[in-house]
Amino acid sequence: MSDRLNGISVFVTAVEAGSFALAASRLHLSRSAVGKTIARLEQRLAVRLFHRTTRSLSLTDDGALFYERCLRALEEIRTAEMLLESGKQQVNGRLRVSMPVLFGRMCIAPLLTSMAREHPGLELELSFNDRVVDLIEDGFDLAIRNGTLVSSSGLVARRVGDHRMTLCAAPEYLLRSGEPKTFEQLAQHDAVTYMRAGVVLNWTLLDACGKEQEVIPKKGLQMDDLQAIADATVAGFGIAWLPCWLVRESLLKGELVRLMRNRPGMSFDVHAVWPQTPHLPLKVRLAVDTLVSKLPPSLALVEKAL
Repeated sequence: MSDRLNGISVFVTAVEAGSFALAASRLHLSRSAVGKTIARLEQRLAVRLFHRTTRSLSLTDDGALFYERCLRALEEIRTAEMLLESGKQQVNGRLRVSMPVLFGRMCIAPLLTSMAREHPGLELELSFNDRVVDLIEDGFDLAIRNGTLVSSSGLVARRVGDHRMTLCAAPEYLLRSGEPKTFEQLAQHDAVTYMRAGVVLNWTLLDACGKEQEVIPKKGLQMDDLQAIADATVAGFGIAWLPCWLVRESLLKGELVRLMRNRPGMSFDVHAVWPQTPHLPLKVRLAVDTLVSKLPPSLALVEKAL
């Protein structure tokens, strides 16, 4: 039984790491040991879990199904361990968490403050900042990051959910300028774009086949604040590419309209990141487990409502 559980934990780590080499590093094993463990697991299950090439690693359909079930099982085990440990010692002390401004305020902070309410000895300190902080130098216990992670030694990351993006515009703008039906038409429309460090970010969209396409929006109103972009879009300045969780209320009220609904939506992973340590503090584990269990359902409700 222990071998089976070990195989499952290695499999889940390999999926989350995206490569056997990175999984081996996180598990303090050799790449060969990880590969052999996965091979034994595939042999026992009589299915292929991964598509392997020299450059990439991706799940098969069977692998994706198995991953979801394994993740739930491991979460139950971690929750049980946490409950046992919390019975021995109270969760206390200061927990410093860094998170993106709007996503943190709207999606993360409500979950963590609710968690803190159940643990009076926990002193929660939330910092809202869109820059990527240095956890160790800045003294943070945990950080929430959206999108592709930049590899960094000394840190551990865990995927806690994903959020979907949508193209949207005000009815007033669409009445005046028409609704784009193709990426080529989209590139000709007025745009309200996000600017970071003086650079306007292009829109990464999915075509009908689910393949990523980069659209360069027409130069127009440029801002470095997502809420300001959403407000300008509601005011009819043009089309914007924004997170569903940010524009949910405006869409439900009819202030904004989703565009190209027939195309698959682009989504980005959300990770919890913390400094690597031999023994993960209970307060950090509690926060991460809370996000893993509660963030995906809350984001799913946003998308379902749209």
